[in-house]
Amino acid sequence: MLQQTRVAVVIDYWNRWTAKWPTIQDLAAAEPDHVLSAWRGLGYYSRATRIHEAARLVVADDEMQGLLPQDVAELESKVPGVGRYTAGAISAIVFGHAAPMVDGNVLRVLSRQLGVFGNVKTDKTTIDMLWAAADALVKAVASDGDTGGSSRDDQPPVSDRPGRWGQALMELGSTICTPKPDCAQCPITASCRAYAEGLALADQSKAARVPDIEDPCTLCASFADSEAEPAVAEKSVKKGAKQGTLSAFFNSSSTKAKSAPNIDSKPTQRQMETIVEHARKFPLKVVKKAVREEDTLVCAIRRADGCFLLHKRPEKGLLAGLWELPSKILPDGAQTPSARVKMAKMHVASLLGKQASLKHAGELGTVPWLFSHLKLTMHVHLFELAGPDPTSGGERWATSDEVEAESMGTGMRKCWALVQDHDV
Repeated sequence: MLQQTRVAVVIDYWNRWTAKWPTIQDLAAAEPDHVLSAWRGLGYYSRATRIHEAARLVVADDEMQGLLPQDVAELESKVPGVGRYTAGAISAIVFGHAAPMVDGNVLRVLSRQLGVFGNVKTDKTTIDMLWAAADALVKAVASDGDTGGSSRDDQPPVSDRPGRWGQALMELGSTICTPKPDCAQCPITASCRAYAEGLALADQSKAARVPDIEDPCTLCASFADSEAEPAVAEKSVKKGAKQGTLSAFFNSSSTKAKSAPNIDSKPTQRQMETIVEHARKFPLKVVKKAVREEDTLVCAIRRADGCFLLHKRPEKGLLAGLWELPSKILPDGAQTPSARVKMAKMHVASLLGKQASLKHAGELGTVPWLFSHLKLTMHVHLFELAGPDPTSGGERWATSDEVEAESMGTGMRKCWALVQDHDV
């Protein structure tokens, strides 16, 4: 639930979910529509579908017998919808194993701690390196001191340390080491490369040496590129040797490099502003691809008895398995009101047959809705059906109360609200 969703929003959903299905067996026995209904309003409905499928598989599997595996590799390979982040979180928090859990917040924290100026979204080399660092850190934390835990093979002892460590890193990234960091309140500045580099830049009395041509980092992107623009396009980051952070300043050899600044002393306000400005550059900001725009017709068809026609979306893809008022994507060039009315009539006729006794009651309004990859504009039309109501598979008639209780996407629910307002 917390993936892509704020904690404040999730709390009520989590409490209702666990009250309704307190065990994995209870969830496995639930109807898919009930699961989607409980998820209503959280968005990214595929998460609900995957967790339901995972519960069913784990309960039905003769080997797992209703118990999640402890091992990260087993979790990833056996449980649908579980990637390495979720697998690491389960293994560390639930079972106490030294497994890394790396979300977007942790990638940002580690990028600044290590001074890695790379693309943490799509650059596999950068991502794998930060995951390797997270793995080394959690194993060191789990092995640090004798906690009285048990160990297996050469693995660190089992304890609550890995779970607390992983959650602490995520909390640090969500509260202090945010995209606009509060470096003055950070508890780990002593080990932070970005902080030390920012302090070096702020120290006007000590000039860092100019890096030699042999010094460029082969992982990090060039600051020169990023300073020219607030973010660089993905394709503009070239492979090969790149000038990275001020690593040369901290890797002084026989040259006359100045000593590093004292990061234990409290920085001045001017120094702190420079530190924060420098830390904000990490990780590399990548220009997002333009969001695709799409117009669609939403046709509310009301029968003489007040029931509405509902259509179930395919089990794969956007809003999979949810119910909706019959919809159709508008082709380019059909954006005028008259063109929309014509297309809406054609779509409804294709659903109910050309002989159906239909009356177009009008276009009720427009509902804009933004997905992560799609800007959708929904044009809501109301039709009245007086005659027979032939329907095909995947469609059914429902009363207003049934529509209100059905599993729908939030955008479609706003379309339904327009239909209800029309009847007031």
